[in-house]
Amino acid sequence: MKFSIYQDSRIGGRANNEDRLGYRYTSETLIMVLADGMGGHGHGDLAAEAVVRSVIAAFELQAQPRLADPYGFLVEAMTDAHAAIHAQVGMRMLVDQPRTTCVICIVQDGIAIWAHAGDSRLYVLRHGRLLSRTRDHSRVQAMIDDGLLAEDEARIHPARNILTGCLGGDQTPRFDLSRKTPLKSGDIVLLCSDGVWAPMADDQPLVALADRDAIKAAPEMLNRVEAAAGPGRDNLSLIVMVWADSSCPSTATATPHHKAHSAAVSATSQTWSDEDIDRAIETIRARLGDQEKPD
Repeated sequence: MKFSIYQDSRIGGRANNEDRLGYRYTSETLIMVLADGMGGHGHGDLAAEAVVRSVIAAFELQAQPRLADPYGFLVEAMTDAHAAIHAQVGMRMLVDQPRTTCVICIVQDGIAIWAHAGDSRLYVLRHGRLLSRTRDHSRVQAMIDDGLLAEDEARIHPARNILTGCLGGDQTPRFDLSRKTPLKSGDIVLLCSDGVWAPMADDQPLVALADRDAIKAAPEMLNRVEAAAGPGRDNLSLIVMVWADSSCPSTATATPHHKAHSAAVSATSQTWSDEDIDRAIETIRARLGDQEKPD
């Protein structure tokens, strides 16, 4: 596989940055993860840090060099990240229950799959058009789904910051799995916190990444978002990955920019069926059922 990747995180107008993000790859598999700590509950940065560290550590342990069960990995990664936050609460004897959003994407054999909780988003862009986007776990999204609120009204609704899904806290974690998305050369996968997408009137500025070199366009897009958001802007974090086919495997290389990297690695073929996803969903239900049972 061959891809280019860029990541950046900015503090915005806040006192500290509660976003965390990262990626890793082997010769056959790439993982990207982004978490946006929920500052309103306290220690959001701790929750986001625990999630990213947990996911990356699990990937480094299991991707040898590929993940045997990518969907199963996503299920375990989300539930174990939730547990990692609770472990931090116990070790640090925190009164507050830290919470965070999370989005994880795996690319293996040219197929992208992902899981998310909360309102950190994943976009897939192709030829300047939006191919796929995660659905927020939020009060306003539920109102939109029920026909009670228009999309353009959600940005200014007083309940826009109320989430119905996250990792951490006392509630059982809620997260969604995607279907498989085969990637084509030139496709862009974008992970971002709400500090990036919320100031925009619609998704078009994100789609504009596909108009030219997305790796070069990403920091300029962040500049525009910061300017649009104003002095009280949220933390802004994103990962941009541009996919490219390659018939000639080669070794990984890095660009001069410390936040942007290119990788070219070999891969073998694999077919993922819908049964894989259904099995993973059943695993989620079983795990959550176990968590809800009294000791």
